[in-house]
Amino acid sequence: MFKSLQNIFGIAELRHRILFTLMMLAVYRIGCHVPTPGVNGQVLASFFEGTQGTLLGLVSAFTGGALERMTVFALGIMPYISASIILQLLTVVFEPVERLSKEGEQGRKVITRWTRYGTIALSVVQGAGIAVGLQSMRGPAGDPVVPDQGIAFIILTVITLTAGTAFIMWIGEQVTERGIGNGISLIIFAGIVANMPSAIVNSIRLLRTGALPPVTMLFLLLAMVVVVMAIIFMERAQRRVPIHYAKRVVGMRNHGGQSSHLPLKINMSGVIPPIFASSIIMFPATVANFVDVDWVQQLAGMMTPSHWLYNVFFVAFIVFFCYFYTAVTFNPVDVAENVKNQGGYIPGVRPGKPTSDYLDIVLSRLTFAGAVYVSVVCVLPTLLIGQFNVPFYFGGTSLLIVVGVGLDTASQIESHLISRSYEGFMRGATIKGRRG
Repeated sequence: MFKSLQNIFGIAELRHRILFTLMMLAVYRIGCHVPTPGVNGQVLASFFEGTQGTLLGLVSAFTGGALERMTVFALGIMPYISASIILQLLTVVFEPVERLSKEGEQGRKVITRWTRYGTIALSVVQGAGIAVGLQSMRGPAGDPVVPDQGIAFIILTVITLTAGTAFIMWIGEQVTERGIGNGISLIIFAGIVANMPSAIVNSIRLLRTGALPPVTMLFLLLAMVVVVMAIIFMERAQRRVPIHYAKRVVGMRNHGGQSSHLPLKINMSGVIPPIFASSIIMFPATVANFVDVDWVQQLAGMMTPSHWLYNVFFVAFIVFFCYFYTAVTFNPVDVAENVKNQGGYIPGVRPGKPTSDYLDIVLSRLTFAGAVYVSVVCVLPTLLIGQFNVPFYFGGTSLLIVVGVGLDTASQIESHLISRSYEGFMRGATIKGRRG
């Protein structure tokens, strides 16, 4: 372990990327404690008491407690994710956006710019809804959350929250470009992990007071360990489709005749489906929690992680985004054409369209298995924790995001290490060959 850490910090570029990532995440965590002007923090904290296990508590966990404290980062990164979902859907149903996505780097830059504009627009809408809702909220003693109400407070809150989301978006893009790992996923990861110390302290306090039986706590810890092991196993599992390459004679040499495989992961979409599904459900429900209307409050009360309606929508969105994201990232027709052009074939399957149809069938079955796995991991632990009535924010969705992002980041670090070792080895061999 120590040798691996020494190797990581022994490479200057990798060391700079890791330190830059940590620095950006530290800036994000500092911003999660800068309050929004005009909000009475004590009265707001009393409103959030007892929201553990509700959708509002889940949103607060995703933002690292920024929503609960109503800081400048209260909206978190969810508006950016919602804008990304809209643009990705448009690439499938709207031909001009689809053409842009196929124009290489220039097209991706245009889509990225549109995503930023969409993020700002969604932040303005959400910020206005939250600002209006805050003015109607009162604490247990009847004290208003916003002492000085009016249009000035709404405008100031919208500008503050929108600027905070824009800054988080910039941090995520900088981490992706100059750091290590996916910046947006790491921001969500940091927000979830930041609540771990308080959850541990609360659990210890409940154990001491007897409110949480030791047997229940032991069962929950074992369940979390089992879920983490299942996530690691399923995230690394893959179906290897064998590919054989025919022999070709070029000049006086034979080329090909080798065997390889095409790795197809069971969960090819990673943590994207639960993040996207949570974002879609959180967008209207978060605003609904701040609207003081009876039927809106009843609807918001039904959209809690322990309610069947929330879980039905959540599972439906997870399954949809598993298939949608897999279809966007993997095209069986293009893969079959590339294999055919390289002289390869799948044993027992003819090249061309039969190969693409075969890959499509295999991929559909794997995606279904992956969707079931993600749905079970995201829903089942949350339901169990709700039944035991314990103060755990660390539900199945959070576990999947934390473990998945951790595995992806570790894989990128490992790729940097292997790449560096491989380049160093080849550089020495090249020099030696030239001398010979």
